[in-house]
Amino acid sequence: MKRNEDLQKDVQDAIKWEPLLNAAEIGVIAKDGVITLTGTVDSYAKKSEAEKAAKSVTGVKAVVEQIEIRFGSYGKKNDTEIAEDILNAFASNWEGELKWNFQKDAAKKSVNNLVGVIGVINNITIQPESHDEVEKKGIERALERNWSIGDQDIQVKVSGSKVTLNGTVHSFYERDEADRIAWNAPGVCIVDNELVIEYAD
Repeated sequence: MKRNEDLQKDVQDAIKWEPLLNAAEIGVIAKDGVITLTGTVDSYAKKSEAEKAAKSVTGVKAVVEQIEIRFGSYGKKNDTEIAEDILNAFASNWEGELKWNFQKDAAKKSVNNLVGVIGVINNITIQPESHDEVEKKGIERALERNWSIGDQDIQVKVSGSKVTLNGTVHSFYERDEADRIAWNAPGVCIVDNELVIEYAD
């Protein structure tokens, strides 16, 4: 395991490396693999990007995000104005009933960058085209084919349209990649990702 000081510096460097964040005032505290992010930014997109950058660093087991969003006078909007911006963003991206999780993610990304947004709760549900039971073997084969997680200890459990992933991986990237692959299976409505991150020595 990395020393706290080394992990802190690695996360600070990862945040500075992102063009959106290189001038942001974000504090980083590291303790036994847990990263706490503090400070103030002027957009939700920057807050999300800081968390993503921290998760990309080897040795990070969890991220506690305590970043505040403070807008200048330019960024202040009332709820009606924000709602109108969201509807416009949806109209230019995805509309109607969503059949795949990548569409749900795209809807969230459309909102992330809007001025005035301080948080996003994505309650969109997936109504897949396929009503057959999810094929467990198909997900297992897709996980095995992937270069980054093919040799990991990942167990797949299927119950109707719900997929549960158990086991261990070596990074947030691998955990997220397994999640993405499971969501790509036809008929999936829910993915319960219970993968544990254990970094190799």
